[in-house]
Amino acid sequence: MTKSLSRILTLTKRNLKEMLRDPLSLIFTFALPLFMEVLFYFLFHNLTDQFQMKYLAPGIVVFSQSFLSLFAGILISTDRNTSFLTRLYVSRAKSFEFIFAYGAALVPIAFVQSVLFFLVGGIIDPSIFCVGMIYAILMSLVTSLFFIATGILFGAICNEKSVGGLASIVIAGQSVLSGMWFPTTGLGEGMLTLMKVLPFKNATEIVQNLLIGINNNFDDLLLPLIIVLAYTVVMFVIAIMTFRMKMKEK
Repeated sequence: MTKSLSRILTLTKRNLKEMLRDPLSLIFTFALPLFMEVLFYFLFHNLTDQFQMKYLAPGIVVFSQSFLSLFAGILISTDRNTSFLTRLYVSRAKSFEFIFAYGAALVPIAFVQSVLFFLVGGIIDPSIFCVGMIYAILMSLVTSLFFIATGILFGAICNEKSVGGLASIVIAGQSVLSGMWFPTTGLGEGMLTLMKVLPFKNATEIVQNLLIGINNNFDDLLLPLIIVLAYTVVMFVIAIMTFRMKMKEK
């Protein structure tokens, strides 16, 4: 166990350094969602509650995490196409160690995203500075794992050119199926059911509810969390199995 943790830590440090070598992609994961947060608040917050900062900031936090699927996928697919992973395949490192190291390297980015967007949101609307914001930031690290796992899976399966297309589906899914841009009260039963069983709306609601307050522990927190965690575990398991097959092929 100690040796395994040591290998994961070593690989995590390497992955962090590799990500810092591509500052343009990092800036994109922060700049675009931040621009949207500020722009949409000032354009629409007087028109609908959907764009009040207490709803918008958590929505932007989770939306920005969907870009991590693209970031993770490109990182891993790039490594697969170089001699880096080929050399590591002959080492004693296990497939789950590779996957967890990639995931661990991306969690700090998710944390910075969350703190940044809540901080900017609080500067615009100080009412969101509360204890609930701390809980929302911490829980956002949990929701980020779904997008990280999805990106890792894409990177393990696809090449660099294909990752962008698949990741764009996740980004679009989070944008359209989370309900962050529009109220869901007028939608049909079929669409509402689809949104409830997919992780996108659930991830957004978890962070929003922790900020604005929990009315029902099961409906507002536990059930959405169970759904998001279930998807996350499935994605990680498939990614590990896929990575193991790729290692055997090498």
